[in-house]
Amino acid sequence: MLRDLRLLWRRRGDALQPALFAVLVVTLFALALGGEAEALAGVASAVLWLAVLLSGLLALDTLFRGDAEDGSLEQWMLAPVPLGWLVAVRTFMHWATTALPLLVATPFLAELMHLPRAQLPVLVASLALGTPLLSLLGAVVAALTVGMRRSGILVALLALPLYVPVLVFGAGSVAASAQGLDALPPLLLLAAGLVLALVLAPLAAAAAIRIALN
Repeated sequence: MLRDLRLLWRRRGDALQPALFAVLVVTLFALALGGEAEALAGVASAVLWLAVLLSGLLALDTLFRGDAEDGSLEQWMLAPVPLGWLVAVRTFMHWATTALPLLVATPFLAELMHLPRAQLPVLVASLALGTPLLSLLGAVVAALTVGMRRSGILVALLALPLYVPVLVFGAGSVAASAQGLDALPPLLLLAAGLVLALVLAPLAAAAAIRIALN
């Protein structure tokens, strides 16, 4: 984690791009809809979820790419700790640098989109459960394509089908809350998916890295 933080500080301009991209997406949506409160409130949760999803996807191809190019992945395999643990740490850092700043900024972006304040807790809870799940799923896809050059489009094509259910349940929980329905079932499904991904995704990504390097 300390090594990743040092690398992040050296290229802090690039590290901020996903968060800035998400803010620009939300701002442009607000401008395109004319700033009308009723029009913005109806699509606020969907826009915020899409912005977070696309910002994470933007940085997905670089998750293991730099380590593969400078030979660090070979050192990972020789390290005295399980490869899955190192993958989990890198995935956590990816989430902390792409999704966590947006999670902190969610109340401000929700105000920009005129999201009803009663729906804000559900939105924050769905993002807190969904964004780590997106990072874990993305880590598996990034590991599968780490041995390929210029695989940005392929990463997106492979990741989007896995991201769609997370988007549906995440934005759907806020939509259910807006309609006066119980938002707990989709949140529980996100929590179940997160627990499952925490166990399986680092192992799957580690296996994919071994295959790519061998």
